[in-house]
Amino acid sequence: MELTNSDIAELTDLRHRLHRHPEISGQERQTAQRVRAALDGLRPDQMACELGGHGLAACFDGREAGPTVMFRCELDALPIAQISDAPYCSKVPETAHLCGHDGHMAILTGLARRLSRQRPARGRVILLFQPAEETGAGANAVLADPKFAGLAPDYAFALHNLPGVALGAAALKPGPVCCASRGLDIRLTGTPAHASQPETGRSPMSAISQLMPALDALSRGRTRDPDFALVTVTHANMGAPAFGIAPGAATVFATLRTLTDDGMAALCDAALSRVGQIARDHGLEAAHQYHDVFHHCDNHPEATGMFRAALEELGIRHDDGPLPWRPSEDFGRFGDTARAAMLFLGSGTDQPPLHNPHYDFPDDLIPIGVRVFERVARNLLG
Repeated sequence: MELTNSDIAELTDLRHRLHRHPEISGQERQTAQRVRAALDGLRPDQMACELGGHGLAACFDGREAGPTVMFRCELDALPIAQISDAPYCSKVPETAHLCGHDGHMAILTGLARRLSRQRPARGRVILLFQPAEETGAGANAVLADPKFAGLAPDYAFALHNLPGVALGAAALKPGPVCCASRGLDIRLTGTPAHASQPETGRSPMSAISQLMPALDALSRGRTRDPDFALVTVTHANMGAPAFGIAPGAATVFATLRTLTDDGMAALCDAALSRVGQIARDHGLEAAHQYHDVFHHCDNHPEATGMFRAALEELGIRHDDGPLPWRPSEDFGRFGDTARAAMLFLGSGTDQPPLHNPHYDFPDDLIPIGVRVFERVARNLLG
């Protein structure tokens, strides 16, 4: 169950090509085309394209009946400018693979190479290259796509690289591993006025200066605590950029984060209660919308056990590390219909954090990820 040196070199080159040409969520058309070109020569038994947008899935069938096992990675990059002198650095302004999705795609393509040479003995393996993970929309869109209904996995597996953990070591646990989160967009509306007569209008200035710390005060606990909550104010704007107008409207963005979906419902209620009360106190109208909604990601005990067995058979050191993880991942939606688990592979203790302009996926992690995924597949399907 090993890639050849030639495989590793070609998968590394694929990762670098994907890194040079990143595309943000919902716009991954060329990324999908590059992945499709890498898969076509591997003779999958079925290929489903344009899944939930630009997603694609390659299927490798076994000789006998058995379960359907899905391995999933992500296609999208981030709207952040990269800071790098690497020869393969991003050529797209203000866009880069700073979460490692390019490496995850290379790992899944490596698994496809192994399966093309030795089909599973039974069942079916689905390799899903999912769009729009970063916005939380991609998994939902794939699940809602009629083309995905025919794939219907019994098990679903994914991995994410994790800076701060030793290269090639793993973090794994059952239960919640990624937090629920959503963006809260708050709009406060009053009445603008001449700057010389602010008393004739209804300014949101005092309201937003009170609202931002009030939202922050809803944060509590540590990530492992069942009632963990974190509110991060990410943006605030008031009025027009002019000296002659007292403002009549304001916008506040906040990211809400909890360990579980149940906790998120309670945090949303608390946040909206404070928004409403402060707006009323200042004679303002309040409106809100939610964006980038992520459900928490929960590792099924059976699927987690399969990852653990693979790690132990391969001699890969593992513990629960920093889990649960504060960031969110929409892979959790696949756990609604399949026994699902996500593994976290260390990308180095000296690696910049994810979404940092200096981050770059370590190529040495590609063959490790392929070995883990293939061991899970062989243990399940032969």
